[in-house]
Amino acid sequence: METQSRQVRMMGTVIDIQVTADQPQTFLDHVEAMLVDFNARFSAHDDQSQLGRLRAAAGKEWVQVSEDVFDLVAIGKEHSLAQPSFLNIAIGPLASAWRIGFTDAQRPSDQMIQNKLALTDPHAIALDFENHCVFLEKTGMSIDLGALAKGYFADKIMDYLADMQVASALINLGGNLMVMGDPPNRPGGQWRIGIQNPKQKRGINDMVIKIDQGSVVTSGIYERYLQLDGKSYHHIFDPNTGYPVASDLASLTIVSPTSLEGEIWTTRLFGLSIPEIMEKVDQETGIEAIAIDKSGQRFASRQVLNMVDLRV
Repeated sequence: METQSRQVRMMGTVIDIQVTADQPQTFLDHVEAMLVDFNARFSAHDDQSQLGRLRAAAGKEWVQVSEDVFDLVAIGKEHSLAQPSFLNIAIGPLASAWRIGFTDAQRPSDQMIQNKLALTDPHAIALDFENHCVFLEKTGMSIDLGALAKGYFADKIMDYLADMQVASALINLGGNLMVMGDPPNRPGGQWRIGIQNPKQKRGINDMVIKIDQGSVVTSGIYERYLQLDGKSYHHIFDPNTGYPVASDLASLTIVSPTSLEGEIWTTRLFGLSIPEIMEKVDQETGIEAIAIDKSGQRFASRQVLNMVDLRV
């Protein structure tokens, strides 16, 4: 049994993969190939991807997509329409107007924001479940699965590695981390997963979460932002206003059995007040939350104290 790691630059982030198994190189090769395939089909920015074809056909015709792309669009629409929810997979036109996270990021005019906002209604995403077809009802619409895709990819990769019966595995897709099995060199031990300190440079943790398996997803305003005329605009948008979410939150972490659940809930909840977030999380089964506000104060759902180690 051997542990090997690999680092891949893809999807606008650095992806770390670790596998403990007999001949782990074989599994690392397959996981990297899966990531390349996912990136090609799910990219919101590539005209040749399935989402690119949907964008080109908006307001004109139905587009048949692969089963997994269709499933994620359907899941995304469901949670975009749920209440409360700051998730909106139809946010594409608005995100493209701001371009936060890219070198050509800008602050669009108020009129442009309103024009783009009119193209972000998730009700206008029509779905044909029998044929896996999608129709965007308004010309100029586009789908952006960036708030969900990495979680979906992590779950699919872990399903594959579990089917292959590897001893343990870790995948980190930039703020989205998932683990399975025992940590290498610590049989029966727990995985220790650092939660970034929002006020410090990358890699300096505020605390450590201890879990046996599952997912830890963190969303924060501190990594992708536009600094302009003395103001800072982060990349998490309010689908109701078209502007970055106004919130006391610096970061929100969700601990969940699957990575997709973590992606869904960090995005759905980010625009709520911290008391509202904790109330909602305590109503749900299987998820826990840690919030850090802009002053550095920590808040947690009911069961988190059993998982947290503040000695980092």
